Amino acid sequence: MTDRGRRSTTAWGTVGWCVGVLVLLAALPPVASSRLPERLATHWNGGSGRPDDSMPLWAAAPFPALVRAVLTAVAALALRRAGTDNGAIPGWALAGLGFGGVMLLGGQASIVRANLDHADWRDADSVTSWVVGTLVVAATVGAIGSLAAQRAPAQVPSAADDPALELPAGQRLVWLGRTSIPWLQAVSAVTGLLAIAVVVGALAGLADPPVALAAPPFALACVLVLASSSVQARVTERGLDVSFGPLGWPSRRWALEDIESARTENRTPAQVGGWGYRLSGLGTTVMLRGGECLVIRTAKGKDFAVSVDDAEHGAALLNSLSART
Repeated sequence: MTDRGRRSTTAWGTVGWCVGVLVLLAALPPVASSRLPERLATHWNGGSGRPDDSMPLWAAAPFPALVRAVLTAVAALALRRAGTDNGAIPGWALAGLGFGGVMLLGGQASIVRANLDHADWRDADSVTSWVVGTLVVAATVGAIGSLAAQRAPAQVPSAADDPALELPAGQRLVWLGRTSIPWLQAVSAVTGLLAIAVVVGALAGLADPPVALAAPPFALACVLVLASSSVQARVTERGLDVSFGPLGWPSRRWALEDIESARTENRTPAQVGGWGYRLSGLGTTVMLRGGECLVIRTAKGKDFAVSVDDAEHGAALLNSLSART
């Protein structure tokens, strides 16, 4: 996958997150309108924990969504002004969008739950514990967003065009190859948004216990599909690292002394028994798309292949580094 493709995937994921948050913010109060008072408690006294301000029900849906839209627009403008050398979205932006989205969703869910089944907004329940929980979750999501940006590889020039490389003394080279499946990333995004919707509905008191039990399977499916939707191979002086998903986990590593040789082969899903992590007569293959694969022969005499772009340069660099070692 090219650097432009990686940036496009990250950008579409960011857009999907922003749109999903906006939809949930706007939809939550109308869905619960039959169980809410005409005015909703929207602010609580820090000392007593009792509500001290309210907002009409009709304004409770668009107001936080408008806040989110404005914050997103400001972030987009800041990104355009700041820019990056490789066009990647910086970590502070992903962390801020993740933190802000969770805070608004948690706040909206807390407000709806506190007002649920009360005739007057002054009788709304306290939201202190929900606010604390939202802060913890928001901080965690922000940290994950920052980590994902750090794991995103920057553009690295190809080592050479020959199958074997001449490595000048003291020069350190790095090769990165990557492949992703956009439709699997879309499936992961959909299942993730469904999990978030179920959790928000449960926090707001709108989802019955049987419905709330659907959140963990959706969340697990989101993580598993996302982890299997992309693969990255990295060759350095330490050897070969093959990692999965945007966070680079799980991963497999081989030191240079554990690699006997490296080459490229054209393989298809039919040859290795399908898509994903496959075991066959050809050895182990990580098959995300048919075509050129980086193949290593380990010191134990076993083959491992991964379908990544620019595999020839990765094999050449591995062979040269092994020879120099």
